[in-house]
Amino acid sequence: MSFVVAAPEFVTSAASDLASIGTTISQANAAASAPTTGLLAAGADEVSAAVAALFGAHAQAYQALGGQASQFHQQFVQLMNAGAGAYATAESANANPLQAVVQDLVGVINAPTEGLMGRALIGDGADGAAGTGANGSDGGILIGNGGNGGSGAPGKNGGNGGSAGLLFGTGGLGGSGGADVGGGPGNGGIGGNGGQVIGFGGYGGVGGASGGGGTGGAGGPGGGAGGFLFGVGGHGGTGGTGTNGGIGGPGGTAVDLFNLVGTGATGGDGGNGSNSGGNGGPGGHTPTIWQLLLTPEVANGHLFGSGGDGGAGGVGGNYGGAGGWGGEGGIVFGVGGNGGNGGAGISSFGGNGGFGGFGGYLSGIGGNGGNGGPGMPPGFGGLPGLGSFNFSFGAIGKPGSRG
Repeated sequence: MSFVVAAPEFVTSAASDLASIGTTISQANAAASAPTTGLLAAGADEVSAAVAALFGAHAQAYQALGGQASQFHQQFVQLMNAGAGAYATAESANANPLQAVVQDLVGVINAPTEGLMGRALIGDGADGAAGTGANGSDGGILIGNGGNGGSGAPGKNGGNGGSAGLLFGTGGLGGSGGADVGGGPGNGGIGGNGGQVIGFGGYGGVGGASGGGGTGGAGGPGGGAGGFLFGVGGHGGTGGTGTNGGIGGPGGTAVDLFNLVGTGATGGDGGNGSNSGGNGGPGGHTPTIWQLLLTPEVANGHLFGSGGDGGAGGVGGNYGGAGGWGGEGGIVFGVGGNGGNGGAGISSFGGNGGFGGFGGYLSGIGGNGGNGGPGMPPGFGGLPGLGSFNFSFGAIGKPGSRG
């Protein structure tokens, strides 16, 4: 048995193309009408007059046929558009009852937990209102994405993103910080935590812009991500602009209960400034319960994991911002994050590149150092990360180049 699939949007697009073709042909016929139907005789003799009359008659017959073809073409296009509308109406009629059933079912499922705990079992969290700095609501207890934080009022911090559900979900975005109105700008909100089985942390909010002579707000930290199986932290927020750019937010941390594989997120870029650019945020690490047994300085990873890259330094009129440091990798084996590139100094010093992160505690591959930013003089490249924290085994990353 064969099946035919009719997509209304494709039928409508084809009808539009046919209408364009018909318009082009009609314009060509109209342009050819006068030169062909009004053909003059080559001479005053009867033969020339007969030849001109013959060609003129052919031209008139062609124009008549062309008019009929144009009318048929328009009717065909109208039928195609009507058919597309009929298909769309049928799809809507079939989908709406099913959507209503699903919504009713979800409402029945969520009713007990909403009544007892004030939180749905399944569903996305509500976003914070813009201009209020309100936090985003958490997603459903089991499944759901966190709501985004609301942007901050002038000079106030952005709201934090809501956390995702227990099983799956992405944390909400941090809200943008409010612009400076005399008392300093607001910082970006923190990204929400991801789901506990498989999750992705929300991005940190952008720092607020500063007024004259001030420093832009700091970018919000990226949200952490938990997960029995897999997790990725959220990117750090970009620093706000100002006379001096704000610093980028640190990349989110990936944490899972089994401590198997984790990925740190990229740090936020530093904000641009008319005097100096902000420094990039550090890449995210992946801390675990091993920190209870090892010193915090060396326990920055899962058994296997990679650190996040450092954020790039902001562009500055006189001083470029420094790149953020790369995050550390796993304990047994890991890959260090690359250092962020330094920001450009428009009229003076370029920013230095960030250091590459350590590969891991036992073994790994170190992150590359960030490149220095262009300037007069240019910034220095960042040092590479070592393959392992205890110098036992691993490959060293590449140093960054000078801007």
